Amino acid sequence: MGRTGTTRRRALILTGAAATALLTGCSTDEPEGRRTAGSAPDAARAEAALRRRLAATSGALRDQYDAAIRQHPALAGQLTALRTAVAEHVTALGGTTRVAPPVPVPADAGAAVKALAATERRTSDAHTAALVDAEPELARLLASVAAAGAAHAYLLTKGGAR
Repeated sequence: MGRTGTTRRRALILTGAAATALLTGCSTDEPEGRRTAGSAPDAARAEAALRRRLAATSGALRDQYDAAIRQHPALAGQLTALRTAVAEHVTALGGTTRVAPPVPVPADAGAAVKALAATERRTSDAHTAALVDAEPELARLLASVAAAGAAHAYLLTKGGAR
């Protein structure tokens, strides 16, 4: 005997269809022609600017790793893998060059690692916040980069990188 009534799948389909109808029916105060004209180039420019900004943020983190490794060569074995991952994030976001002079590195190796962990958290937070403005493909990349940054911060603070 078959099921009668509304199934969970049917309810989800109907809810999704209703939400789509509501969302596509929404409008802004701008005329239709004005909203669609030039939106693709505008979106491409916005994404390129977002990528540049986030590549610069990750680039500054990469540069901080470089400075910490230079100042504390004994940390190189512990930090090199994380630094390499951050450099790959910079490349994936479209950046390659050095961003700015590195921030001063604490004289104490432990404090240098804590500073890196704090910068990892800030960088991860910046990538997470940018998800709102990102197109789907970039959002997936940012989610991965943000998750990696959070994992790096955890490893740096819990001694996993040591």
